[in-house]
Amino acid sequence: MSALVTAEALVTVADLGIATRGDAVVQLVRGVSFAVAEGERLGVVGESGSGKTITALAITGLLPGAMTVTGSIDLAGTQVVGAPEGRLRPVRGRDVAMVFQEPLTALDPLMRVGRQVAEPLRRHRHLRGAALDGAVRAALEEVALPSDERILRAFPHELSGGQRQRIALAMALACNPRLLIADEPTTALDVTVQAEILDLVARVVAERRMALLFVTHDIGVIVRVATRLIVMRGGEIVEEGPADEVIRHPRHPYTRTLVDGARLLDRALDRGHLGGGGISS
Repeated sequence: MSALVTAEALVTVADLGIATRGDAVVQLVRGVSFAVAEGERLGVVGESGSGKTITALAITGLLPGAMTVTGSIDLAGTQVVGAPEGRLRPVRGRDVAMVFQEPLTALDPLMRVGRQVAEPLRRHRHLRGAALDGAVRAALEEVALPSDERILRAFPHELSGGQRQRIALAMALACNPRLLIADEPTTALDVTVQAEILDLVARVVAERRMALLFVTHDIGVIVRVATRLIVMRGGEIVEEGPADEVIRHPRHPYTRTLVDGARLLDRALDRGHLGGGGISS
């Protein structure tokens, strides 16, 4: 199953296969094809082990060396599969950036967060001095963090989970990439902070007209940010289409299970007065 590739495609994934190396080869992803257009918001949903995260990592060229990759990934004119690290390094930050699930492990625990936000600006935009300081503060303010010395000089462990995820998002957005990949960015957060981060991602992507690839196991989360959905299971795409259509009229039994589970959770949250805000029945 594959999306129609158009001239506006920013990312085109064709017949992607990912397998482990060694004596016991395990095929983790097989025959995955889709495209992401400029400015499009694509959600990839599936259970743990469905292949969604390693597919996202493959787009950035960040898969572990213990895996083999076949097929084709065209990212803004760069063929990612088989490309040397030197060719991919400038692509990250300029064309694609990624936000990971747990910012406490994604951020350097020994470096103050101001320096961490500055690093991609220094590397990709070659900013120095006052221009760099101003860009760092602007990046923090865009993700609704104060740009004062308390935040700039803090270490990751001194901040809350929501603040750390905002720092990670500021780093990803600092160089204005054309594609933002968000891999389960709200899973480790409580429901209130989760909603704030989702709204923040949706707002920034819309304002910048960036493409978004949002990966999650929770179809109730993905409807807040995505306009088109891909459902993965067992390393394959089992369904795709406009988000409203997939949720209202799921065709695959697995998709129906995800949608029904999200609706049950919404009702439970409503009864608990927590405000689900996900899939309505």
